[in-house]
Amino acid sequence: MGEEKSKVASFSSAPFELTGLVTYHEGSVVSREIARKKGGTITVFAFDEGQGLSEHTAPFDALVMVLEGDAEIRVSGNTFSLKAGQSILMPAGSPHSLKAPSKFKMALIMVKDA
Repeated sequence: MGEEKSKVASFSSAPFELTGLVTYHEGSVVSREIARKKGGTITVFAFDEGQGLSEHTAPFDALVMVLEGDAEIRVSGNTFSLKAGQSILMPAGSPHSLKAPSKFKMALIMVKDA
């Protein structure tokens, strides 16, 4: 799996479209962090078909918002099929993974406990 990360973008009081911030690359997962603060991050991802993130845990709550396409997300042993416009919360410490049955884009908002 290839992963491309760019530096945190500078977005100040100007509208932008999340789906336009990342592009699909064959056989890869592309990410772009758009905000990083002490309490968490906001990152946009583009997954090529068949790509994913293997099961892992994180020490913070993570909200996935599917922006385009369809995603298969597994949280604590339960598998969910999400489509554009749907979201799921992955609680801190819960094992989770993501899979792209077809190309999809998502926003990931991670919030750390104070």
